[in-house]
Amino acid sequence: MPETHGAQGISGNGISGIGRIRPMLKKIPLHWQILTGMAAGVLIGFAADRLGAQQFVRHWIKPFGTIFINLLKMIAVPLILASLIKGTSDMKDIGRLSRMGGRTLVLYLLTTAVAVALGLVIVNVVKPGAGVTPATRETLLRAYAGEAGQRISTAQAEQEKGPLQPLVDIIPDNVFAATTDNRRMLQVIFFALLVGVGLMLVAEDKAKPVKDFFDGLNEVILRLVDLIMLAAPVGVMALLAALMTESPSADILVSLVWYALCVLAGLAVLVLLFYPLLVQTFTGKSYGFFVRGILPAQLVAFSTSSSAATLPVTMERVQEHLGVHEEVASFVLPVGATVNMDGTALYQGVAAVFIAQVLGLNLDLGDQLSILLTATLASIGAAAVPGAGLVILVIVLGAAGIPQEGLALIFAIDRPLDMCRTVANVTSDACVSMLVAHNLGLLGEPHERRLDDFYPKHTASVSETPE
Repeated sequence: MPETHGAQGISGNGISGIGRIRPMLKKIPLHWQILTGMAAGVLIGFAADRLGAQQFVRHWIKPFGTIFINLLKMIAVPLILASLIKGTSDMKDIGRLSRMGGRTLVLYLLTTAVAVALGLVIVNVVKPGAGVTPATRETLLRAYAGEAGQRISTAQAEQEKGPLQPLVDIIPDNVFAATTDNRRMLQVIFFALLVGVGLMLVAEDKAKPVKDFFDGLNEVILRLVDLIMLAAPVGVMALLAALMTESPSADILVSLVWYALCVLAGLAVLVLLFYPLLVQTFTGKSYGFFVRGILPAQLVAFSTSSSAATLPVTMERVQEHLGVHEEVASFVLPVGATVNMDGTALYQGVAAVFIAQVLGLNLDLGDQLSILLTATLASIGAAAVPGAGLVILVIVLGAAGIPQEGLALIFAIDRPLDMCRTVANVTSDACVSMLVAHNLGLLGEPHERRLDDFYPKHTASVSETPE
């Protein structure tokens, strides 16, 4: 009895104490944790620079930032494979793919390409990274000299290839080799699309084990992303502290503000102009009709930073307040939550060019077209969870030959921007669902259900369900 009592005492004083701390941490939103880590990193970096402790930061703090970047790189390929194969195979029927699915995917790809192109135009006009002084740029270039040199060598090799070589490079000769090189991620995406289509073409009983595997793998990867993001505040702190000691200049922070404004400006154009006017032009529904109908879902998207978490609200608003038939909404919106990431794609285009500008790397037309294509296709595989856009950004940077450690420049304010770009993702889903429904003759008038008439309908539908 005394031993049992002692064990209970340890549990009560120790484990229960930890249990009290855990809810306290959960009450602090992740974006505030990251912002706190950012502030701590800047303070530590400046203090270390003033005290001459740069070596301490380089050897004892920066490695934690490197570990965090490596975790993001580690999860990139599994994330692309699991998410994209699941999203494609969920269409189930190749005939359905050819009609509703074909229209949906084409529209998603077009809106995503427009988003990336818009971001590239804004960042090239504003040039937020061009304000970095030559001294700061030289310091950064010395820090990333190895990867910058590799990029120059690669660019010279690319100039000797033919005009159709990029098309040839999309097709992998060895998919396993492609998964080991972020510069060949387009080949991984191509392979994932083929596997998804293949799962639709084989018998359901044969495809089910494979599909179940990738469905389960997708869930596991999403949980791993959640776990990795728990380390985000520490990773940000380490990356920013190292950045400040390597280049303790205020012009980087000024450029970072301009970068954020470029992303927000692009997202505002998409959400407030492009999508509503697209709906008004092709469906005849007014600007105000669309904005009022989707606004609650936008607010949920902003607060959760997750298209998947917002999906129930998005479906309710699209069906009951925008008049989209259930057949269309139940297909287009879940697929969109998996493969349609316009806001994420725009941010990736802006971020990639901004990092290149800060590092003094000149991106030619071919490089920016590579960013456009990679960001458009890679966003299809971005998981609908907070932080997944950073994983895909690693791929975009690698495809354009930009040093991936430059991620440290923009990660500090990623979470607040993530909240905003999720709004664009959800708005695009709603827009495309209306366009597809109108094209198929399945766009009607709003039919909001009241609480008092939901339960009779729900009961009837349950009673009529066949055994």
